[in-house]
Amino acid sequence: MGHTNSKLSDNSSESDLVIIVDDHKVTFTSEDKNLLNCLERNGIEAHYHCRDGFCGACRVTLKQGQVLYPNGEPLAFVGENEILTCCCIPTTNIDINLE
Repeated sequence: MGHTNSKLSDNSSESDLVIIVDDHKVTFTSEDKNLLNCLERNGIEAHYHCRDGFCGACRVTLKQGQVLYPNGEPLAFVGENEILTCCCIPTTNIDINLE
C-alpha cells in the first residue's frame, strides 16, 4: 500500500501527477500547492476545516501512491493508509477514497 514519504524525488516535479478520486481522474499541478486545492479546483467536494493539518477533518484513505508533507508531519492523528489533503502533496500518481 501507499505511504507518506519525507523526500520529494527529483523527477516528480517535472510532470503533472494523476489523482484518482473515487470515480474521477484529476491532475495535480505545482500551482495547486496541496491536494485539497487540487480537489477543489477540479470541483470535487472534500471535507476540511483548518487547512493546516491540526484538526484532521480532511482525512482520506490513500489506496495507492505516496505523498509528502512539505511543512512537516501534521499535528492531527493520521492512521495507516490515511492522509490529510490540506497539507500534503503527491509525489507519485495516487488513488484516494474520500469516504
